[in-house]
Amino acid sequence: MLDWRGFAPEGTKMTRILICIIVLLSSVPLVASEGFSTLEEQMTGKEFTAAGLDKLSPEELASLNAWIRNRSLATIDAPAAAAATTAATSSAAESTGGDRRGFRSEKEDEDRSTITSRIVGKFNGWDGQTVFKLENGMIWEQADKDKFYIREVENPVAIIEPGIFGTWRLQIEGYNSKCRVERIQ
Repeated sequence: MLDWRGFAPEGTKMTRILICIIVLLSSVPLVASEGFSTLEEQMTGKEFTAAGLDKLSPEELASLNAWIRNRSLATIDAPAAAAATTAATSSAAESTGGDRRGFRSEKEDEDRSTITSRIVGKFNGWDGQTVFKLENGMIWEQADKDKFYIREVENPVAIIEPGIFGTWRLQIEGYNSKCRVERIQ
C-alpha cells in the first residue's frame, strides 16, 4: 500500500533493503570461490585419505582451503600459467605421437576414432573424481560424478569411445559401466 507521497511505507522499504543486503552478502562467497576448486573437488577419495585430509575437522579443512585459495590468488601469474599450459599440451602431444584425440576442438575433420590402451597400475573403479593415466601417455579425468567399483585389477584395458556433442566415454574391458571423461594430457 502506498502512503500519501506515493512511496511504500517505511517498514516495507526496510524489508526490501534488508532482503537486498542478504542476497548481496550471500553471493559474495560464490564470487570469491569462482575459479577455485577445493581440495575435495581436486583430489580423488583415495588421494584425500592418503594425504590424511579426512582426519581434519570441517573447520580445519575450510581453513586449509581458504589458505590455498588466498595463496593461489596472490601468486597468479597469467603469462607464466599460459606458457606452462602450452608447454604441457605440446609435451603431451609429443608423448602420444601427436595424437590430439580427446582435446576440445572446433575442427570438423577431428579424429574421433576409438582409443584402446591400458590404465597404468592398479585400478578398482571410479569415484566421481578419478584421473585415468594410460600406457599410451594420455591422461583423462572423469567429467561426471558417477561411481563404479570393481575388485582391484592390474593394468586393465580401457576403451575410450566418442560420444555425442564432442564427449568421450571410458569403459573398462569386460564391464558394462561407462563414465564421461575429458582429456587433460
